[in-house]
Amino acid sequence: MIFGTQTSPYLHAQLSVGQVMAQVIYALVPGTLVLLGWFGWGVVTNLLLSLSLALLLEALMLKLRQRPLALFLTDYSALVTGWLLAVALPPYSPWWLILIALVFALVIGKHLYGGLGYNPFNPAMVGYAAVLVSFPIEMTRWPNPELTSMAQLSFEQTLQQVFLGGLSYWDGLTQATALDTIKTHLRLGETVSQISQGSQFGWLAGHGWEWVSLAWLAGGLWLLYQKIISWHIPLALIGSLTGMALIFWLLNPESYSSPLFHLLSGATLLGAFFIATDPVSASTTPLGKLLYAGGIGCFTYIIRVWGSYPDAIAFAVLIMNMAVPLLDTYTQPRVYGTKGRFGS
Repeated sequence: MIFGTQTSPYLHAQLSVGQVMAQVIYALVPGTLVLLGWFGWGVVTNLLLSLSLALLLEALMLKLRQRPLALFLTDYSALVTGWLLAVALPPYSPWWLILIALVFALVIGKHLYGGLGYNPFNPAMVGYAAVLVSFPIEMTRWPNPELTSMAQLSFEQTLQQVFLGGLSYWDGLTQATALDTIKTHLRLGETVSQISQGSQFGWLAGHGWEWVSLAWLAGGLWLLYQKIISWHIPLALIGSLTGMALIFWLLNPESYSSPLFHLLSGATLLGAFFIATDPVSASTTPLGKLLYAGGIGCFTYIIRVWGSYPDAIAFAVLIMNMAVPLLDTYTQPRVYGTKGRFGS
């Protein structure tokens, strides 16, 4: 058959959406395994619940919108959103918290905007921010890795806590994160060196979090190697956050944490490689990506140090998502063959 269209060559993408999402899932495995090693069965229940509920909500919305189930369920985008929320939420999160986060992520943050490709905000961060604002106590009670490993807390006890909340001694198994501890105790007049002596802290960041962050880094480098993401967003986010942290740390190291602490704590590296790089809600031009990610790094530091929340990747990403249309409009590269900005 001969088609009448004889214009541009119409280059085909080398990878489908499903293949790209599958690579992202593969890259999430190392960090998830390290989380599992530190926090035990709670990571497993988070993951199983989040992935199952994500598929159910995705199928429900596709059915209501009269979209083909097989085509869209096999693009794995819902699984990526569910996986990101599973590792971002505290292990042993109650089932209803995971469900609410996914409703905000997939129903409100994705499908009410028209589905994949039309959402202006990162769906996983919409869900995370919604439950963080609504349920701050549950979201800031991370388990103590020394007390909740697989050897310390059984799978049956984990299920009891997740579905019934029946562990009477659960409060004794939880603690504030290193970021939260730093923020709270600095306001009480203590110094960084004094605070860092606590049990929540390891060599450079929170106890265990150095290894989790390095595992996210390994997965992110794999995505770069596979050319699933470009270097612009991770480098700009890490660079801007490091730059701001370095300036204030050099000015007063007893009042501001080191750049390495900020890089290896919380969701910094998860955000740099897996969240901010979302191809739908991120900027698409080379310069726009640098400005977009640079803004995320700056907002992350500002909110961590002077804001009300200890970690700020979700809020920083959502703020910069709003700026993406403006960035993409004013950072368009010059068309090849033109002499000036407007082709004259």
